[in-house]
Amino acid sequence: MSNSFKGYSFLMISLMLCLAARSQLTTDFYSKTCPSLLSIVRKQVQSAIKTEMRMAASLLRLHFHDCFVNGCDASVLLDGDNSTEKFSLANINSARGFEVVDAIKSAVESACSGVVSCADILAIAARDSVLLSGGPTWRVLLGRRDGLVSNATLANAALPSPFESLDAIIKKFDNVGLNITDVVSLSGGHTIGFAKCSTFDNRLFNFSETGAPDSTMETTMLSDLQSFCPVNGDRNRITAFDRNSTDLFDNHYFQNLLNGKGLLGSDQILYSSDLATSTTKTLVQSYSTNSMLFFSDFANSMIKMGNISPLTGSNGQIRKNCRAVNS
Repeated sequence: MSNSFKGYSFLMISLMLCLAARSQLTTDFYSKTCPSLLSIVRKQVQSAIKTEMRMAASLLRLHFHDCFVNGCDASVLLDGDNSTEKFSLANINSARGFEVVDAIKSAVESACSGVVSCADILAIAARDSVLLSGGPTWRVLLGRRDGLVSNATLANAALPSPFESLDAIIKKFDNVGLNITDVVSLSGGHTIGFAKCSTFDNRLFNFSETGAPDSTMETTMLSDLQSFCPVNGDRNRITAFDRNSTDLFDNHYFQNLLNGKGLLGSDQILYSSDLATSTTKTLVQSYSTNSMLFFSDFANSMIKMGNISPLTGSNGQIRKNCRAVNS
């Protein structure tokens, strides 16, 4: 056998192994073991959003906060002491929708007990939340298993913060295999949902110790928010990310950025920071005028994010209760 043929064979086998690793998640993973899974989850998400529209954004965020910490393994759902992810800075008094996940899991267990992971439930619920809010759909890859540990320290290090610089945020995405397109498209998830005063009031009065507000914020919005979130006011008050299209998943978020109406610092820097000029600004401009491009990139980025370090095969477990590791 010639060396070149051996080399070629080795390359092909390596490629096939890579593809096998990539393709351990499949869209039809439960087609035989839980054929009604997708309709059960859809019905539960529909019911939850009908009760409270905001829940769509909350479920989307749970999947995001899960995948960025130790991969998409439902570790964000585990109850425990303050060393667990629920107590991390990004999640404490902020992550929500756990009761909805419990309700979905219960309905799924009634139909097919011990088969479907909590991690997969989060991935499907995130897709359904986007679709039911008017956004794109995509075929969710399935076959994840549930993790055994939840780590607040890791969550604090891995999850992007609204106060970080653009290069720090890009680095956190890069750490989990996501690129600049993913940074911008996934930030567009802020087209739905709400944020607390505490996540943006640093921009309103004394931004970065300047003694003045953030100059990139549009003036009418600034004065509205100064009234809504006064100094020494209730920092837990919430306001919509996208004030003119609060519950609709659309590209209005990006139009806001062009007009200085991004709510979080981490939103507005995608357009207004110095680094944005060479990284994210062009995409923001493209999405602001082309919602189909945004929808397509968002769906692709969600599939990529859902593929971050899943536990498959015999790794992890299928939790009976999403809040606790099986005893």
